Amino acid sequence: MERDTKSRQVGLARALSKLGFCSRSQAAKLIRAGRVRLNGAARRDPETPVRLGRDRIEVDRNAVTAESKIYVMLNKPRGVVTTASDEKSRPTVYSLLGETLPWVGPVGRLDQASEGLLLLTNDSEWAARISDPGSHLDKTYHVQVSAETGDSLTDKLLSGVRNGGELLRAKQARVVRRGEKNTWLEITLDQGKNRQIRRMLQQLGMEVLRLIRVAIGPLALGQLPKGQSRALAPLEKSALDRALRNSRDQTRILEKG
Repeated sequence: MERDTKSRQVGLARALSKLGFCSRSQAAKLIRAGRVRLNGAARRDPETPVRLGRDRIEVDRNAVTAESKIYVMLNKPRGVVTTASDEKSRPTVYSLLGETLPWVGPVGRLDQASEGLLLLTNDSEWAARISDPGSHLDKTYHVQVSAETGDSLTDKLLSGVRNGGELLRAKQARVVRRGEKNTWLEITLDQGKNRQIRRMLQQLGMEVLRLIRVAIGPLALGQLPKGQSRALAPLEKSALDRALRNSRDQTRILEKG
């Protein structure tokens, strides 16, 4: 018998996130502040069990229903942080989104100094699959380094660099353009390690001047202007899902082999 997924139990904070109302951390704050009611009773424990599809959830006495799934791509500028709010009052990616857009959360991260393709969605399960390091989904970057360099550097990136006890390796690496004082590289990763490119190049004595994510799987940043966002086309979403399935299948084959 198939399990009734609509009535499965999850924590109250997670339920609000899954319904696309807000992030889990934001939901936890609302719950602890006494603003969330479950079946008419106020609850202050974010882990209170909820039967999705059966229980009634209210925030400030307004019923919460499932939002339509939204999938957005943003060309993140340098200097913008990937958080809802920042204690240092730095600009956030949310300042770039339209006020009419329902809540969406970032899929993974781009650090403050990095630029380029960032996905946002209110589909928390899809976001978790895309950002899971175990998915080994390709992510491609254009990187400017402060040196004129060549194939020896790309060979080292492909062979792997040890940093912090981890072997960091690029899946693909090539020189895109050389200048008198710097070089542009194209680097594709599938490991999902934190700050991987910066750590690899720092270990090799290279200063990163710019780091731009230009693709996630088959989804390319293209000509989207800096600071602008747009919804994913259905075919783009389908292509990403297909690439994710293929990547996971290939990972399972390699693990079994």
